[in-house]
Amino acid sequence: MKRGKRYVEAAKAIDRTTLYDTADAIALVKKAAVAKFDETIEAHLRTGCDGRHADQQIRGAVVLPHGTGKTVRILVFAKGPKADEAQAAGADYVGAEELIPKIQNEGWLDFDVVVATPDMMGVVGRLGRVLGPKGLMPNPKAGTVTM
Repeated sequence: MKRGKRYVEAAKAIDRTTLYDTADAIALVKKAAVAKFDETIEAHLRTGCDGRHADQQIRGAVVLPHGTGKTVRILVFAKGPKADEAQAAGADYVGAEELIPKIQNEGWLDFDVVVATPDMMGVVGRLGRVLGPKGLMPNPKAGTVTM
């Protein structure tokens, strides 16, 4: 298989028989980077776990140090002092019944997360057909129905 000039040049710096330490491997990859964009590193780990057994499955989540770069727009259904509290906490859109027709009739979906207070869930329930399929419906298990 024919390789490109950049690949061949970068491959000379790496000894395939050596097992590198994590910090050394990352430094080597950064030194060999030649693309005009941020390159990606893939890590493959052999844990010795059998994924067919439920008690041996490994799942997790990672919080990136600088996030994904996307700002999250939050819509809060609340009224009274809770609406003021949500506004002070940094919610992008805060309202009650006046937002229902805007979402239902006009198809306004300019938000990423919907949070509602328990007393507003009766009103927000009418939006189930619109918000549900998009995964935006407030849910106590997800922590989006809260005071």
